[in-house]
Amino acid sequence: MYAREINGELYEFGVSGKLFRNVLVMYDRQTKSLWSQLLGAAVDGPLKGTRLEMLAASFTTWGVWRREHPDGRVLKKLEPSRQATYGGYWQSQDAGILGEKYQDERLKTKQFVLGVRVNGQPKAYPYLRLSQEAVVNETFAETPLVVVFDDRSASGAIFRREVAGKTLTFKLAERTETAPIIADEETGTKWHGLSGVALEGQLAGQRLTAIPATPSFWFGWKDHFPNTAVYGE
Repeated sequence: MYAREINGELYEFGVSGKLFRNVLVMYDRQTKSLWSQLLGAAVDGPLKGTRLEMLAASFTTWGVWRREHPDGRVLKKLEPSRQATYGGYWQSQDAGILGEKYQDERLKTKQFVLGVRVNGQPKAYPYLRLSQEAVVNETFAETPLVVVFDDRSASGAIFRREVAGKTLTFKLAERTETAPIIADEETGTKWHGLSGVALEGQLAGQRLTAIPATPSFWFGWKDHFPNTAVYGE
């Protein structure tokens, strides 16, 4: 998800019908520049090199979203498909329509990862590994991070684990119907694991700073970021 404001002007985007390394390419209606969905950057046209501001968003199930946000708004298709149009695509291990640009066998082709860029450095967190570690505390690109994952809904979030100048260490406290609840060892405060909001304890009301992350197939992520680090490797 990206903000569509560029230099104070709102831009409108559409689907170009093109692919760049197997990833959807958008275009803006004002300049007809082409934009990579994964990079959030214009790859051709008058705005080439311009980057959109990436926003934190959740990739989750409808059931979890509805329970967490009962008054939330929904973008609904006009004519929802009754068939799983991409069923064969999901089951296949082919690297998209165009094939792989770079060979990298650290993960399987269509393994899902939570990709992030911190201080310009990319890293991939495999869903398979995160399903075994609901909470990951680490430092990457000189930034203390906590990665939280709910394997039931395949929802993940990444936050800076610094609050008021103090670096916190988190652990899983409990699981609710919609999200993991984590607690920091330093104060015992309990936090909503997917929103980063402190629910109860010494730091109640505080919010961890979210780092925008991108759910992606491995082949798509590593073709755009061939120098990516991989958690657990």
